[in-house]
Amino acid sequence: MAGIDATTLEQAGLARAPKADAKSNEELGQEQFLELMVAQLRNQDPFKPLESGEFLGQLAQFGTVSGISDLQASFESLSGSMQGNQALQAAGLVGRSVYVPAQEAWLQPGGAVSGAVQNPAGLGEVTVGVYDFAGRLVATVPAEGTGERAAFRWDGTNDAGEQAPPGFYEIRAVGRSGGEPVALEALVSGQVESVSIDRFSGALSLTVTGLGVVDLQKVRQIG
Repeated sequence: MAGIDATTLEQAGLARAPKADAKSNEELGQEQFLELMVAQLRNQDPFKPLESGEFLGQLAQFGTVSGISDLQASFESLSGSMQGNQALQAAGLVGRSVYVPAQEAWLQPGGAVSGAVQNPAGLGEVTVGVYDFAGRLVATVPAEGTGERAAFRWDGTNDAGEQAPPGFYEIRAVGRSGGEPVALEALVSGQVESVSIDRFSGALSLTVTGLGVVDLQKVRQIG
């Protein structure tokens, strides 16, 4: 701050060596700040008195810094509380099904693949094509339902009625507008196995059967 020198600090009794339980030399408490201002007034040059505006400026600066520090501490406390609450809520998802945007789906032995198609425009003839990784069409299943989301389920059989081998398959959802196909977003359903928290960012992620590790924010539907 302007107008403060070593002599003023010494006369104000603030230049003493800090005690073990005292604040850091880099910190200035409100009481010390006021003592410092009084010392400045007592030791000012009578021919060059300090302007009152300077004191007001110093006081405003101190108040601003102190307020920002308190606000930051409050936000950190609130953030920690929110993260803890979010972690508890996420833990309740273990064992439940979630719907996540995906272009691949895992077919378990003797199992099925289920999910939904995002259809905000309300297109007709919504279907889901299931492809192997060679790009060959394995099965086409209808997506049914009113509103912006249509549900689908693939029982694991191909278009010839034969059981498809277990593994990963590509999912492509389409609807039709004026007879032309329009690509839509597919959501695949999977069961939550566990919840984890990033130690640095605090971000929550889910381990979902058949989908791997999924960011909690990507979940579109639960159950």
